[in-house]
Amino acid sequence: MAYIPEAATAVQALETGEVDYVENAPNDYAAALARDPAISVQGYPGFIGVVRFNQLHPPFDNVKMRQAVLAVADQRDYMSAMAGDQTNWRTCFSVYACDAEPDEDDGGVLSGPRDWDRAKRLVAEAGYKGERIVVIDPADIAQLHAEALVTEQLLKKLGLNVELATSEWGTAIKRINVKEPVEQGGWSVFGTAYASYDLLNPATNRNLRAPGATGVLPGWASDETIEALRKAWFAAEDEARRRDLADQIQRRAFEIALYMPIGQYIARRAFRKSLAGIPESPIPVLWSIEKR
Repeated sequence: MAYIPEAATAVQALETGEVDYVENAPNDYAAALARDPAISVQGYPGFIGVVRFNQLHPPFDNVKMRQAVLAVADQRDYMSAMAGDQTNWRTCFSVYACDAEPDEDDGGVLSGPRDWDRAKRLVAEAGYKGERIVVIDPADIAQLHAEALVTEQLLKKLGLNVELATSEWGTAIKRINVKEPVEQGGWSVFGTAYASYDLLNPATNRNLRAPGATGVLPGWASDETIEALRKAWFAAEDEARRRDLADQIQRRAFEIALYMPIGQYIARRAFRKSLAGIPESPIPVLWSIEKR
């Protein structure tokens, strides 16, 4: 197994036979790889991009700062950068996966016209004083690197003081678990992606947890209403009641800008046809693979 942080280098290594399998082949290279008679390309079912805010510390402990970001963010900008051609992605204005019957009632928070005047007014009302905002950038994962760059430019356009913290994935994961403020090695904004099946409902979508600093999910959102609605969802005994509660959870999540969904896209793996036993799984499964 080889760690090759740069996507183009990894693709070249696959083409030359230096490596046999690339877990996350950038969509920009998918067509060329598929034309190679020695290489197979398989799509994963779907991923959903997510931007999370650190709600323990300024400035995103203030709901108006989070609302300002959602007022101007455009999922099309994120998806174009992360997934390339529009055949690879779709907008998804929901906290749940946009698969068979998506519920995209976001109240216009992300789906409506982008409102820069309102966003800048919210920033002023939040009392933003130029606090440094650190955006985590795991540069060795092409889609997440693109996500970080779009976020950086979005926040700068809002007039915020933004710093990009570029590293490899392992360092990024360590840093987002730091609860201290940015001056002590903490962070402000982190972008990632989940397999679509992770966001099917309030049980599987961990981004809908809001227990505060005692929670395990970095960002440490705190909202008693969300927590009470999730508890009621688990206790509900019929599907209609669960659906109604799921809708209430979604409305509340968008109201307080709990986090920001940025669209749903296709990701791909690529491997040499000399490999056998590769299952068509929603995530990489490596233990059944053999080289012929």
